[in-house]
Amino acid sequence: MKTGRNDTSLLAKEGYLFVGIAGLLVLIGWLVHPLLLAVCFLFFLFVVYFFRNPKRTIPQEEGVIVSPADGKVLFCGRVDQNHKISIFMSPLNVHINRIPVSGEVKSVVYNKGKFLGAYRDKASLDNEQNAVVMENEKKERFLFVQIAGFLARRIVCYACPGDQWKKGEIFGLIRFGSRMDIYMPLNYSVQVRKGEKVKAGESIIGRKA
Repeated sequence: MKTGRNDTSLLAKEGYLFVGIAGLLVLIGWLVHPLLLAVCFLFFLFVVYFFRNPKRTIPQEEGVIVSPADGKVLFCGRVDQNHKISIFMSPLNVHINRIPVSGEVKSVVYNKGKFLGAYRDKASLDNEQNAVVMENEKKERFLFVQIAGFLARRIVCYACPGDQWKKGEIFGLIRFGSRMDIYMPLNYSVQVRKGEKVKAGESIIGRKA
């Protein structure tokens, strides 16, 4: 079983190093000056908050697609022969990513790119990104893409070709502010609207028509 799939710890494992560094800064601030201590403590709280790993209730209903990310829906509509949903993750959102549909990973493709603001449409084409193709038991294919934003300089993905994953399992994370695009077949109906807030692994964004 891949690291992170069913991680129930309070923090994402990628966050422990940052929490440790922030804790060290708090100690330095305590030794140097009260004002520096206050700034370092606020930074410590932000790091802990950013890497939080809240428990999620995964819908067990058949034929539904769950959100792979927390955030705000920027776009939902038809693109070529698929429905596309774009989700923007601000620095205040949970940045742990979850598998939207059970199945087998068919491919994982990483592409270097720019670091435009993740809320911009051009980010889907120009930014650094990691694309995962999943195939469910009915041979339907889904594409979801982790996209780095202006502050995000690190995409983490545990999924590898040939792996079997279950809906809602943790497959990665993006630091710090980013975007997720998901493409689903047209025989699924979109269950969210532009501007709606969604939660990874919990919010239903698509349903078999």
